[in-house]
Amino acid sequence: MSEQHKGPQGGGRPPGGMRGPGMGPPGMGGMGMPVQKAKNFRGTLFRLVTYLKPHRFKLIFVLLAAVLSTIFSILSPDIMGKAVTELSKGVIGRIQGNPDAHIDFDTVNLILLKLIVLYVISSVFSYLQQYLMAGVAQRTVYDLRKQVNEKFARLPLKFYDSRTNGEILSRVVNDVDNISSTLQQSLTQFITSLVTLVGVIVMMLTISPLMTLIVFLTIPVSLVAAGIIAKKSQTYFVRQQAELGKLNGHVEEMYTGHKIVKAFGHENRSIAEFNEMNERLYESGWRAQFVSGIIMPIMSLIGNIGYVFVSIVGGILVTKRAIEFGDILAFIQYTRQFTMPITQLANISNVIQSTIASAERVFELLDEPEQEPEADNAKSIASPKGAVRFDNVKFGYSADTVLIDHMNIDVKPGQTVAIVGPTGAGKTTLINLLMRFYELHDGRITIDGVPIDDMRRSGLRRMFGMVLQDTWLFNGTIRDNIAYGREGATEDEVVNAARAAHADHFIRTLPDGYETVLNEEASNISQGQKQLLTIARAILADPSILILDEATSSVDTRTEVYIQKAMNDLMKGRTSFVIAHRLSTIRDADLILVMNKGSIIEQGTHEELLAAEGFYADLYNSQFTGKASISEPNAG
Repeated sequence: MSEQHKGPQGGGRPPGGMRGPGMGPPGMGGMGMPVQKAKNFRGTLFRLVTYLKPHRFKLIFVLLAAVLSTIFSILSPDIMGKAVTELSKGVIGRIQGNPDAHIDFDTVNLILLKLIVLYVISSVFSYLQQYLMAGVAQRTVYDLRKQVNEKFARLPLKFYDSRTNGEILSRVVNDVDNISSTLQQSLTQFITSLVTLVGVIVMMLTISPLMTLIVFLTIPVSLVAAGIIAKKSQTYFVRQQAELGKLNGHVEEMYTGHKIVKAFGHENRSIAEFNEMNERLYESGWRAQFVSGIIMPIMSLIGNIGYVFVSIVGGILVTKRAIEFGDILAFIQYTRQFTMPITQLANISNVIQSTIASAERVFELLDEPEQEPEADNAKSIASPKGAVRFDNVKFGYSADTVLIDHMNIDVKPGQTVAIVGPTGAGKTTLINLLMRFYELHDGRITIDGVPIDDMRRSGLRRMFGMVLQDTWLFNGTIRDNIAYGREGATEDEVVNAARAAHADHFIRTLPDGYETVLNEEASNISQGQKQLLTIARAILADPSILILDEATSSVDTRTEVYIQKAMNDLMKGRTSFVIAHRLSTIRDADLILVMNKGSIIEQGTHEELLAAEGFYADLYNSQFTGKASISEPNAG
């Protein structure tokens, strides 16, 4: 079982960092906020729609339910207006001294009963649309998440090495959640807002075209005012997001390097930098919130002025018997309903822009080039002996840069091969190629005469046990972390592996022993103890080929002696590749490969290389005597 490889990018912070304080005034959906836009809106939209096709019948019902719910809701003010008209007839008649005037409560009660029925029916259809749309949205996002998860298994290591963890997580979590919320909420809201807008216009026209014209005249004024303010506030929002990103970066760095800040006494400097950034964020933040916050009061003011004119004109029309008294009440309600869907549609257009941009980022992930497909007639090695051969291997991390050229290595079964050289010489790259984390540009690598390209990756990697310098332990018990090395491992096998790695003693000193739960970063045990657990995991895996990348770098000298003995016992009869900077740990290796600039410049045993008085001899002497100066050799 190979230990999970960690790319050079390591950790990373998600783009944008923490969520900003306040996203615009209530009810405005963050109007004025800069909206992320898609590069190919139409193409991405059509592709997203294809995910909804399997649910088209449910969507049709959702559409019908939304339309019916809205229509029944729109009819309510008109019917309520009729009830008011009926009441006003009796009241006005009494005021005018008509003895026969009376309120027909039977008619009023019948109208109110109709109104209750309409509200109930509207609520039922609204519930059905929300219920069905929630199922469609979650199933669609479930399918999308499943595709993304399956895609991750097919992506080459190059993808993970070239991106930060934060960027990848942002696409999987934030972008997919954005799509989910839009499908579940904004889609039905868009339908109801559109139907409400059309329906309200029709109902207003049936009551009074003149009053409808007055309402229409307020719309351009509202939109122009909102547009001017939104444009101004967007400048402040952009500045706010930039300052927020800087502040988040500073906070993350200070918490990550908390011990270093304390050790060098830079607390006051850190606080001063934070206060300065926080002040800039405050300035841009309150300006953004204030400017965008006056949009609603201004639109309300314009709308109220419109109500005044509607009331005046409506009163005149009532006196002329052009409309009924209840029609004014119904019209005013429609006027209030008229502005809301316009605002909602404006907000939803921004949400959809952002959602399509999120979908585009997810689809970019799904369209990433996948690793080379496995051969149809993939071969397997039943009992691997561990003969490894590099034949004219050529490789580079990019197509125009060659790191390794014409590399030839012949490793016999059971040999221990040590790989040494300066940082960036290509030691870890060689291991990556052996594990087929990257594909070769030219040449081939064989194990027991079988090219690794002809094997299944799972079968190839099952032959290897790997212990890296960067330990990887997951959130779980110590027993589970060791047992990760081999599926179905028994309790005795786990304990024996821990003893062989000299980890059993410290495990039993913990309060819960093997049941001790490691946190997400395994920071509740020391770095050296983490290393011992990963070595125990490799021992339990009982691999045919062993890879040790600075496996004892985090343990003390005394423990290193014990581990080295355990590793020597483990390496007996197995082909082993050992990457080491401390040359004292590889003196007994059968073959030492000295690498520099992607090429093997020397190879041989420890004694042979010392006798040659070359690069290895300089490197060895510099560690033990401190007298040698290492010259830069020509890469051969």
